[in-house]
Amino acid sequence: MSISRRAFVARTAAAGLGLPLAEAAAAAVPAAPAGPRPITIFTKPLQWLSYDELGAMVKEIGFDGINLPVRPGGHVLPERVADDLPRAAEAFRRAGLSLPVITTAILDPRSPTTEAVLRTASSLGIGYYRLGDLNYPANTPVLAALEGHRARLAELAEVNRRFSISGAYQNHAGTRVGSPVWDLWHVMRDLDPRWIGIEYDIRHATVEGGSAWPLALRLLAPHIRTIDVKDFIWAKNASGRWAIHNVPLGEGMVDFPAFFKLVKELGIGGPISIHYEYEPYESMAKPANQAEHVRNAVIAMRRDLTKLREMLDAAGIEHG
Repeated sequence: MSISRRAFVARTAAAGLGLPLAEAAAAAVPAAPAGPRPITIFTKPLQWLSYDELGAMVKEIGFDGINLPVRPGGHVLPERVADDLPRAAEAFRRAGLSLPVITTAILDPRSPTTEAVLRTASSLGIGYYRLGDLNYPANTPVLAALEGHRARLAELAEVNRRFSISGAYQNHAGTRVGSPVWDLWHVMRDLDPRWIGIEYDIRHATVEGGSAWPLALRLLAPHIRTIDVKDFIWAKNASGRWAIHNVPLGEGMVDFPAFFKLVKELGIGGPISIHYEYEPYESMAKPANQAEHVRNAVIAMRRDLTKLREMLDAAGIEHG
């Protein structure tokens, strides 16, 4: 079996340092295919719309595609995925939108629901899905917990390979697996990034990493499959305690110019999803005045999309 000169050099150098061959191989694999990447909207706060209504609204805003919740309580329920996900995909196609990524609660590689979701998604040409959340069990050492999760994700990676779809785990601020960000390297370090990797969220990485987030980004770059963008500030709440407040893109503390400069430098590709978690667009509940809410949401969401495209252009990153 032949390998590229770049891969050979990377593996040989790593072997000389005593690193495992699988780890060296992963380091030589690009994070995602190069070229323009679609900009999608994570549609959690718009689940009260029908698939056709959602497609029409997202198209009007100007997105390339949709990141659809396919999970308990989502726009598509896992037990109905074989019927409803094709209906959703067809509605989005008619609107001129792609469906490159879905958000799931998948963690169990042996669940019949896991296989049903992945089989259906793959048959529709969906290339990526987000996994569910992993926790650190009480009274279990941190590294031991990570090793246990790594074994499960290795099994899940094999399922993904069978269905030719890439799973990605999101880093999320807090105390769950992925919150420190660096811990994901322990989980992913010798797993094939074509089939299992990371959905990198710069907002959450900044919350937990402060100014040190670039270190973890460089470490994890070969494993990053998709990107989430949103912004935040620290502010005192009504009780006088400091708390996180989500804000529109470019109005908060995330250093997007530095982030996208590194994304470009490290060759990180894959779909980019904007998440709307600032008021009043974070709620999944149907609004009292639907028409007015839609009008205002189109304006706000288009503003963030325009801002993102400006930042990507400034960084020289190709996008849809």
